[in-house]
Amino acid sequence: MRSLTHRPARFVPVARKALIALAFAVPGLSSAQSLQELYTAARSYDAGYLAARALAESAEYRAAQAEALNRPSANVTAGANAEVIDVPTIGTGDSNTVQAAINGRYALFNRANQSTIEQARKIYEAARADLELAEQDLIVRVSQAYFDVLAAQDSLSASNADKTAIAEQLASAKRNFEVGTATITDTREAQARFDLRSAQVIGAENDLRNRRLALDQLVGRLGVVPKGVSLPVPLPETVRGDADVWVSEADTLHPIVRKARLGLDVATLETEKARAAELPTVDLVATLGSSQGNGSAVAIGGLTTRSGVGVQLNWPIYTGGATQNRIKETLSLEERSRNELESARRGVALNTRVAYNGVQSLLAQVTALEAAESSTKLALEATQLGYKVGVRVNLDVLNAQTTLFATQRDLAKARYDVLVGFLRLRQASGQLSPADVTRVNQLLLP
Repeated sequence: MRSLTHRPARFVPVARKALIALAFAVPGLSSAQSLQELYTAARSYDAGYLAARALAESAEYRAAQAEALNRPSANVTAGANAEVIDVPTIGTGDSNTVQAAINGRYALFNRANQSTIEQARKIYEAARADLELAEQDLIVRVSQAYFDVLAAQDSLSASNADKTAIAEQLASAKRNFEVGTATITDTREAQARFDLRSAQVIGAENDLRNRRLALDQLVGRLGVVPKGVSLPVPLPETVRGDADVWVSEADTLHPIVRKARLGLDVATLETEKARAAELPTVDLVATLGSSQGNGSAVAIGGLTTRSGVGVQLNWPIYTGGATQNRIKETLSLEERSRNELESARRGVALNTRVAYNGVQSLLAQVTALEAAESSTKLALEATQLGYKVGVRVNLDVLNAQTTLFATQRDLAKARYDVLVGFLRLRQASGQLSPADVTRVNQLLLP
């Protein structure tokens, strides 16, 4: 791929001056941060990502709570009781009793418990999918903010270089007017173009400040200076396969689709739970307790100990129609989840195709802008020569200069857009991961 290092001889110093000025204007340029470094910082700072991670962790504990349904449970009960007993034939007496017991229970058969446990596992997997979505979103946001700063720097550099070139042309027009080889029109045209470019430089400086602020806030640092991209940029070749291949992979891998499938599984298990309400439950129960009583109304005092083990059956015979209507409700909710899954699949497929077409279009734009850069360089050289021999006017030179710098600016931005677009395609197909950040990071200056 062609680089931006070749320029007409007289404009190389101009561009170099602009880049040097930009370097001195940017504090800490020698200690610039890489994309990998800033992404790592954002993972420890971004509130949205941290919230998703905390939610995923809570889902893990929720699943562990459900697993407890497969284990025995035990509880301790204790109490004290004081009574006054009045028997007409005997008289009045008191009775004081203290008792304590340990009660245990273990489900031998409970179909609803099994469905609840499976639901908790599915919900945990869905929470992990949400975390994956949050991580992919963070990668794209950091990358977009990173390359937005680089694009703003390039825009400011191009505006400054164009302004410097216009200033040189303005000085030349003034000298030619003074010696009588040019009209006042050339001077006024150059002055008007210089004033316009000065205003655009002010706007470019403000845009760069705002882009830096956005990146600083995203990664939790101040004065972030991103590393530039190595030239020539080894952009990815034509994306492997066609759009159908990416759509097929997205249908399997995308966290949104996976979460929707898990949602359908959870809804199906909810129906199983509703149907399980018509089935009996069998529990193993055990009790170990003791009591002690005293008082005038207690015929025999002392400590009494009791223990027992048994099997308890509970079979609901009639629930007033609650169980049947609950089953109907869950079937309707299951149908809703099925349609939500189909909607998710369609949305992911559409987004993947749009992202794929976007990358292809950007790659074509880069190729076209590279050709345009070469053409505008030649056009500028020809215009300058024509101006010297009197067949072109000063405005033609100014226009050719502006076109060259604008083309170089657009080419640099298109290259950044390809890199971000490739990440967005990976995100749209559900394949984006921190490894992709490492791949892009390798394209940056050391």
